[in-house]
Amino acid sequence: MHQFNRLLIIAVCSLFASNVFAQIEPAITSWLQNTTEVGSYYMQGNSTAISNNILVNAQSVDYSNDWVYVTTNGIPSYPTGPFLDGNPSQAESQSAIFKIPLVPSMNSGTLTATTPGNIGVFINGVALFDWRDGVAWNPNTSSLCGGPGNPPCPGGMGAQMDWNRDAVPAEKEGFDCSKGHPAMGNYHHHQNPSAFKLDEEVVSTICNLYDADGLYAIDSTMHSPLIGFAYDGFPIYGAYGFTNTDGTGGISRMKSSYQLSSSATRLGGPDVDATYFAGYFKEDYQYVANAASDYLDEHNGRFCVTPEYPEGTYAYFTSVDENWNSTFPYVVGPTFYGNVVVTNVTSISEAVTNYVSDQSTGLGCGLSELSVSIFPNPASDLIAIQINGLIREDAEIGLFDLTGKLIRSNTIKSGSTISYIDTKVLKSGLYIVSITSNEVNERQTIVIQH
Repeated sequence: MHQFNRLLIIAVCSLFASNVFAQIEPAITSWLQNTTEVGSYYMQGNSTAISNNILVNAQSVDYSNDWVYVTTNGIPSYPTGPFLDGNPSQAESQSAIFKIPLVPSMNSGTLTATTPGNIGVFINGVALFDWRDGVAWNPNTSSLCGGPGNPPCPGGMGAQMDWNRDAVPAEKEGFDCSKGHPAMGNYHHHQNPSAFKLDEEVVSTICNLYDADGLYAIDSTMHSPLIGFAYDGFPIYGAYGFTNTDGTGGISRMKSSYQLSSSATRLGGPDVDATYFAGYFKEDYQYVANAASDYLDEHNGRFCVTPEYPEGTYAYFTSVDENWNSTFPYVVGPTFYGNVVVTNVTSISEAVTNYVSDQSTGLGCGLSELSVSIFPNPASDLIAIQINGLIREDAEIGLFDLTGKLIRSNTIKSGSTISYIDTKVLKSGLYIVSITSNEVNERQTIVIQH
């Protein structure tokens, strides 16, 4: 029944789109817009988030016949930081305008490699980087080069060496709870933008010290939300999709087709050991094509039906393993599937239409059936309210006693996933938690006991 309902939604959305909003593409309607709420960050040693007074998510979405322009500061609604590897930066406003093609096309010629820096943008306006961090192995000195604390690599910044470091495992200590960090103020994700503490196997405990969340929460029971667009204009989804490319077969985790080399020797590089472990360098991976429908191609995507594209589209997916830990090449790469024409601009030089998002109307095509988890239950000091999936508008949280009196209230912001309520001073007993928005309306009973 669950799969039938999902396919029915796809069919209805397809008919609706063809008859009413054929000119409005997901590349226009999917962005999280905000002009009032500001972001926050953690400083090391202080578990209270500090306001940065910078507007979060996207501030404006404009489109022409060929392009969509997304104006954003590059700041998420979830707290950023701290970055425990000595990174002196905080997330800073980028005042960016991303220019995304509305009609992306396959590159039938020489493939375009992803590059250092921005290669796409998430729907909250935060930048996507590829696998690299600018550090490589210099065979002339038998040491690392590039990046903070290392001498420059031969050829200068961005030069490709035979062995180039993978940022995700190498810089794990420098990622915040949401798996992001800044490069000279440009906050970005190299990988699936969900909280470390929500993975099946937790590989970073920073969330235990500084509560944060992420853009969305993985839910293995439903198609992951559309969470961004690559510079070639093709959409980026979370970790799960329809098993078969035609939208049938249930839900499966989308799997990377890259495998680690079994060799312990790297020609011209350091041997595999505890410091330079397998997977430390991008070149440790080899692409091995897999014909199964839930395996991704060399760009980390596939052509398939999705909720937003019932007629099918090429789409990238954020690849994770069975423990929901990120797997190479993470989001997009090492090459783009499509043609990369323009990346970002300083101004809009053509006539455009401004798109004003209204999440309270329409069929909700492409929106997940959001589920709610409240834990721990029973609780003593703190309860966490987690919404699985992607929240496109603020959700209001209320804690009520059994007489209906409001005891505590809070908000889960658009583009984040979690909220916390302090229960230390509340009396033991039964309480009701209410979660309300146009996307979710749920009440759950919890027990508080001291």
